[in-house]
Order: sequence, then C-alpha cells, then structure tokens
Amino acid sequence: MERSLRAARAATYVYFVLCGTLMGAWVVHIPAIETRVGVGHAALGVLLVLLGLGAFAGMRAAGPLTDRLGARTAVPASGALCAVSLVLPGLAPDPWTLAAALLVLGFANGCLDVSMNAHAVHVEQAYGRPVMSGFHATFSIGGVLAAGAAAAATAAGLGPAATLALLGALGLATALLAARGLLPAAPAPDAADAPAADAPAAGGGDVRGRIRVLAVLALMVMLAEGAANDWSALHLKDVLGTPASTAAFAYGAFAAAMTTGRLLADRIADRHGPTAVLRHGAATAALGITVAALTPWTWAAFLGWALFGLGLSGCVPQLLSAAGHADPAAAGANVSRVAGLGYLGMLAGPAVIGWLTHLTALNHAFLLLALLCAATATAAGVLRTAPAGAPTGGTH
Repeated sequence: MERSLRAARAATYVYFVLCGTLMGAWVVHIPAIETRVGVGHAALGVLLVLLGLGAFAGMRAAGPLTDRLGARTAVPASGALCAVSLVLPGLAPDPWTLAAALLVLGFANGCLDVSMNAHAVHVEQAYGRPVMSGFHATFSIGGVLAAGAAAAATAAGLGPAATLALLGALGLATALLAARGLLPAAPAPDAADAPAADAPAAGGGDVRGRIRVLAVLALMVMLAEGAANDWSALHLKDVLGTPASTAAFAYGAFAAAMTTGRLLADRIADRHGPTAVLRHGAATAALGITVAALTPWTWAAFLGWALFGLGLSGCVPQLLSAAGHADPAAAGANVSRVAGLGYLGMLAGPAVIGWLTHLTALNHAFLLLALLCAATATAAGVLRTAPAGAPTGGTH
C-alpha cells in the first residue's frame, strides 16, 4: 500500500506539471497567434473570456463525473483532452475558429483542473497529513517548462502550430502513461466518519453551507490573485514611474514568492494546521498589498508584491483541500464548486480593478484586495470544521 500511495502522489505531481505546461504553452504563444489571426487587443480580451467560460463549464462538469467514474478514469481522460485541444489555437485561421478552439481548450483545462485536485484530496486523505500545496507548486513549474520549450522551439525555427502540436503529443503520452499510478478509487471512510451531503459538520452548519463559505473565500482570494497577474507590472510603471523593463519584475516577485510559499505551506499546515495557513497567509497578503499600494518607493513596492504572493500562496490549496474532505464521497463535486467560483474571481479580478480606476487611482484600487484578504483571514475558522479523518495538522 505504501508503494502504491507514493506512486499516486508522484502521478498527481505529473498531472499538475502537465496542466501548468499545457496552459503555459498557450500563454507564451498568445502574441504570435494574435498577430497571425489578425485580432487586436480588445478582441483578444473577449476571446480570453471565452477561454475562461469554457474552463468554468469544464470544472462544473468534471466534478460529478470524477466522483462517478473515479480519478483513474477522469484524470487521464481530462489530461488527454487538454493535450489534444492545445493544438487547436495554433491551427485556427480566423477569430471565429480561434474562439471555438479556446472554448474547447478552456473546457478541457477545467476538467483536468478539477479532476486532478479531487484526486489530490484523496491522496492527502490517504497520507493523513497536508500535501496539497506541494501539488499546486508544481503547476507553476509547468509554466516555466512551457516557456523554456517555447524558446527552444522558436530557436529551432518551429512556428506556433508545430510547437503546440509537439507539446500536445508529449502531453498526450504523459497523460496516458501516468494513469497507472493513480489511486483506483477514493479511500473508503468509516461509515461513522463520512458525512452526508446535508449532515451537520463539526462545529455546526451543514456541509453544503460550508462549501458555499469556502467558495466565497476562494472567490475573494483568487480575485486578488487575478488582479496581481494583470496589474502588478502596470502599477510600478504607471504609478511609481518605474521603467517597463524593471516594472516587469513586480509580477516576477509575486510569482516567485507564491511558488516558494506553496513549497513550504504543507509543512506549516502539518505543524500548525490549515487554519493558521489561511489566517496568517491572508493577513500577510493584506499587509503586502497595502504596502505596495501606499509606498512611494520602488523597492518597497517589490517587497509588497512579494509579501502578497507569499501570503496568498497557501490559501487556495487549503480551501480546495477542505472542500474535498468535507464529504469524501462527493470530493469532485465539492472541489468543482469551490474551484469554479474561485476561477470566476480570478477572471473578474483584473476587470474589477480596471473599473475602480475610473473612480480612484490604481494604487488606491488595490486597497479593495487588502479588504478581501482581511475578510478571508477573519473567516479562516471555517477550516476548523473539518470532518473526522481529514488532515488537520497542529491545533492552532
């Protein structure tokens, strides 16, 4: 059993890296595909919304299917679909076909995202200690691999279509080969420990109500993360007057700190509990974005963005883990609800900040993110209602 559990953990790492690599491959080819298809920035923005809507639909569909079919079927099937779909944007000759391609790619990515997270919950349950954040850290590694592969392909003279087809073929082989390591089924909890869908959770409240709270917290946290993705570099350039080449490092500081935090978060959760990771992480994020928003110094803004990423790093993994453990028999469906609403927050984050800039300065608009993070820290006690058998780490 110990060998199969290690294999399942390794396979889960593979799928997280695969997901990050496939989506990273699309992201790094956006400028080339935008030019080839002949769309402007405004039209591209609409197309990217379609990608997000497809992902949301995939998340909602994959949750119940993962519970019904099992992760050993759902995860490799989703990975294979995502790998095959990757080539479609590279082949699209016009905006309409690109729109359809992005809908399909988004749907496939949403399926893979939820199914692999549901399997990660089962692996974590079998380990009996937090391991979720480590999986999310490897997603970021996939993005780095995609950037390196794209650079190498460009140097070799390959165009976007050929590069995406090559990475898609490698992704398809990886998705199918890694399936052997997945757990055959969710660990069966004791009947006394498995909560029904509407059964009261420890500490009061029903499971569905708790899932709604977790989903709202995911919405707030991922809205903050989405805002950082699009506005961090512009903040340094437009507000602090930093050169564009230097301002780009604001997002780099945020992303590097987030990856580092996710590599460390499991150990912290194991020692102090997931509630502490969410509470102190969200509070750190609130402090970081406040510093970034109010400081007149570039070096302090870099520090603020780094603290923001470090604080947010462990929040989403703890929320998804709690959703999956709330009812192991419906882990996929519950993860899809929390991840789906969170993903909508990530899509909305850049737009919300953009709308606020019509009312106030960009840096002052960031204070909304501080409020959302502070509210998340205040509500972190919801993680204390974990059912029996879920990994809870320490007692803090």
